[in-house]
Formats: sequence, structure tokens, C-alpha cells
Amino acid sequence: MITEYDDEPVRGLPGELPEGETLLWQGSPDWRLLARSAFFTRIVGLYFAGLVVLAIYNGSTSGVIATLIAGALGIGLLMLYAWLVGRTTVYTLTSRRVVMRVGVALNMCINLPLGKIGGANLRALGPVEGDLALQLIGKHNLGYMVLWPHARPWKLSHPEPMLRALPDAAVVGERLARAVAAIAPVDRAQEQVAPQADTMPAGLQGAIA
Repeated sequence: MITEYDDEPVRGLPGELPEGETLLWQGSPDWRLLARSAFFTRIVGLYFAGLVVLAIYNGSTSGVIATLIAGALGIGLLMLYAWLVGRTTVYTLTSRRVVMRVGVALNMCINLPLGKIGGANLRALGPVEGDLALQLIGKHNLGYMVLWPHARPWKLSHPEPMLRALPDAAVVGERLARAVAAIAPVDRAQEQVAPQADTMPAGLQGAIA
């Protein structure tokens, strides 16, 4: 799939890093972990397994076959979408901001200045794997549906961007904490959340800018 980001000057970023800004970390979701944690493929699989058991109990051979086909198709589509999300998503941490390049069919970059990040919540998904939800200071216009699946679940009124299914979540959390601590108070006061959606329709840009 060819998008404008195929020729991006810096992977995951809409342009070159400004002078004085340094790249600290880059990564993408692990699609298998994303499928399990965000799209609940295991739960869906158990649901269809229960339906198969019920069909066998009722002696419905056609029901068993139909349920197996539906289950395989459903789980397959969820895993395919998780793979596409993992392939097209790039999370970037610099000395000034977190940048989320997201979107399967329509890419966009969301700038999250470090001065606007008040904290981060780590949800462990394994020994070192996990999700990292970012708590933003003050009001912002980042909609939950615009962020999803890169949003903390159930935070609808004040959405929190989430770095999903990170293979090295604990390491990223530590680097983020150090980077945020290095931001001077005066810089914090001047920073603003600045989503950039170069390929998005003008109406949608206005909704999140």
C-alpha cells in the first residue's frame, strides 16, 4: 500500500526533526499482542468454541460447520486488521514530543508535546510487554474515535492516547519519564497539542486540531 509516508524524510514523522530535537525511541505495536489485547481474539475464539459445543450437543452437523466457518472468518478478519494496524503505525519519542503516526487507510500524525503530558499509565501484557496510556494536561480536542484503537479504553469524555501492544513497554515508559522530566517549566506552559492530519479531509482536521 502506497501512502505519502513511503517517502517521509524521517520514518513516522511528517518532516525532518527541528534543530535541537533528538530521536529517543521508535516502535510499532506487536500485531499478535494487539489482536489479543485490543481486538479480543481469544475471547471471540472462546465464544465461537462455546457455540460449536452447543451445536454438537444439539446434534446439528450443519450448525457446527457454519459456526466453525463464521468463527474462522471473524477471527481471521480481526487478526488481519491487527496486522495492518501494526504495519502502518509508528510511535516516536523525541526530546520534545511523542508523535503517533496512525491510520490504516488514511494516515495521520498526532503531535503530543512532552510539556502537555502529565503522566503515563502502564498496563502490563506480559513480562515487558504492555500498553502505555498518556495523560494529557488541560483540555484537548482529540476525539476517542479518531484515536481508536490507540486510545485508553472507556476514557470517552477525556480520551487518553495510548501506545498499544509495545514489546518493550517498560523501557519506553522509563525513557518517556526521563524526557518529560527534562522539559523546563516555561516550555511546558508554551507547548500545545498539535495533531497533524495532512491526508485527512478538511472537516475532520478541524475536529481534532
